[in-house]
Amino acid sequence: EIVFETKPDFIIEIGNFCGGSALSLAHLCDSLGHGEIVGLDIYHCTVPEIVRNHPRIILLEGDACQLFAKVKEIIGEGKNVLVIEDSSHTFENTLNVLNIYSQFVKPGGYFIVEDGICHHGLEVGPNPGPYEAIEQFIKNNLDFEIDRSRESFLITWNPIGYLKRVR
Repeated sequence: EIVFETKPDFIIEIGNFCGGSALSLAHLCDSLGHGEIVGLDIYHCTVPEIVRNHPRIILLEGDACQLFAKVKEIIGEGKNVLVIEDSSHTFENTLNVLNIYSQFVKPGGYFIVEDGICHHGLEVGPNPGPYEAIEQFIKNNLDFEIDRSRESFLITWNPIGYLKRVR
């Protein structure tokens, strides 16, 4: 719904594992006739050729925060960007990614943080984790607000994880 509504020029997906979501997002962009995926992960050795060869997908290996300058070079200025953070889920990494990559999101756009359910519905994953990083980010950043309306049917893996840029 967010991709259809906002029609981003670029979707930055941080944390790709085997590339399934990057490919799914690329197919969605194919259907819309618009958009590219920039996939970032520490390594992409598990990503199959079908993902690597999709014309809308650009894969970069390494730490997302250290790759920021390269991503900025690829995206350029004035683009409509959706960011999805789905990497290590540690508090520190999630907060760093939020602080660095949030500058890509324009007013009305979204930054989605995956798996805030860690220790907020499921007793798995880092603690503190994404949920606490989101709370800290929102407390210090008035440009974004949590959009709970995106938590369809009150069930989500991403509680408080849909951050809408409001200014």
